[in-house]
Amino acid sequence: MRIGFPMESAPAESRVAATPKTVGQLIKLGYEVVVEEGAGAKASYPDSQYAEQGADIVGRAVAWAADVVCKINTPIPAELDAMREGATLVAMVEAPRSPDMLDDLAKRGLTVLAMDSVPRISRAQSLDVLSSMANIGGYRAVIEAAHEFGSFFTGQVTAAGKVPPARVFVSGAGVAGLAAIGTANSLGAVVHATDIRPEVAEQVESMGASFVAVTVDEEQTSADGYAKEASAAYASAAEVMYAEQAKVSDIIITTALIPGKPAPRLITEDMVASMKPGSVIVDMAAGSGGNVAGSVADKMVITTGGVKIIGYTDLAGRLPTQASQLYATNIVNLMKLLTPEKDGVLTLDMSDVVQRAMTVVGDGEVMWPPPQVAVSATPAAPAQAPVVATKETKKRSPMVTWAMMGLCVLALLAVFWKSPPDLLGHFMVFMLSVVIGYYVIGNVNHSLHTPLMSVTNAISGIIIVGALIGLSATTVPMVVAILSITGILLASINIFGGFLVTQRMLKMFRKA
Repeated sequence: MRIGFPMESAPAESRVAATPKTVGQLIKLGYEVVVEEGAGAKASYPDSQYAEQGADIVGRAVAWAADVVCKINTPIPAELDAMREGATLVAMVEAPRSPDMLDDLAKRGLTVLAMDSVPRISRAQSLDVLSSMANIGGYRAVIEAAHEFGSFFTGQVTAAGKVPPARVFVSGAGVAGLAAIGTANSLGAVVHATDIRPEVAEQVESMGASFVAVTVDEEQTSADGYAKEASAAYASAAEVMYAEQAKVSDIIITTALIPGKPAPRLITEDMVASMKPGSVIVDMAAGSGGNVAGSVADKMVITTGGVKIIGYTDLAGRLPTQASQLYATNIVNLMKLLTPEKDGVLTLDMSDVVQRAMTVVGDGEVMWPPPQVAVSATPAAPAQAPVVATKETKKRSPMVTWAMMGLCVLALLAVFWKSPPDLLGHFMVFMLSVVIGYYVIGNVNHSLHTPLMSVTNAISGIIIVGALIGLSATTVPMVVAILSITGILLASINIFGGFLVTQRMLKMFRKA
């Protein structure tokens, strides 16, 4: 079968659905690959690189007439007219918001796989275009904000005075939000973030930000991996929190989107007006109605109070080379799934939940919406441990305990009475080492035992020295020889194992 990669028709679109690297991977799957002339020029992929990997550089009509057409954005009617009946289209089609378009695609007898309908399950992560593009978008949102912000992100102490670090607030801790948090933190800003899902607090804090929780007596969980609409109680409490954050933040980045619905309004006009002049807001949901009052898709608006509201919808496309590579890799992973025999024949398996969820039109029939795939992030309730009947143990009499302690003391005195004088000194050292060692090691957290105790285990060398001294005597009793050899063996394992573990631990903290 032939896979075609036409040039994107949107004037502002700089990405391409294939790169020279992925072309070679598709050819190994048995496909014939054709790329429209100049398709990758805006992403810095010249035609010569595609040709070197085995692709045919063709005209627009030939690329659209392929058996499988892969692109980024939804085709316009003129482009669909160039597709042959029975062909397969792979693109982002925004099925929830485009029922009329799905009907049109069905009438043309096409099979359509929506790259933006990949279910949020573990084995489909390699196909998840939304995550790939959101990762780049979150990074670029911070870069755009830094470009428009009139100060440093990191704090500075100079001869001319002290500059405080910028305070960044990120709404939403999905892929885009986490990328924005990581980027802002790496630039030196003080980062705060919030999310409707309380379970992501640990992820936010692991990225170096402080999580700002919305206090409300209800759970906000997701059953499909995407955000959902908030309740009235949550929205009311969140509004108070957003108003507080807007007053103290220099930069706000909003990422809240709900599939198939307008973006929720998070930042009101009053909140924008409360921000300091020169502050920046990046509304990553501007293309879906916007999270911020006053944001305009594809434009930057400056309010009367001097606040800049950025509503660019092509944030991922502003890094076209990297964005194209990630999108093209998602396409390759999809084709690997659809070509199990690597024979260049695309095979759809509707029993596979991933393929079924992505197939919005199949052989001229609208198949949207697909059956819901539950991917709840709600932690399962811990199973109650079975009640095990325990046998009651009789408490030992204090008299018996004292009698046993007395017998032990008498036995030790008898041993010391008949032993060499040095034994008492060695025994005292041994007892002190046991007591002190127990309390020292017992007060160290278990997670630190491996890195901290691995080197100190080299003290086992004292055991080896003692055993060697015992073996160096002129006549060595059999019992002493066996104990000495056993001690040398075990202590050696402890020493070499300790150093080996230490080296492995140190490698984790070294830069490649």
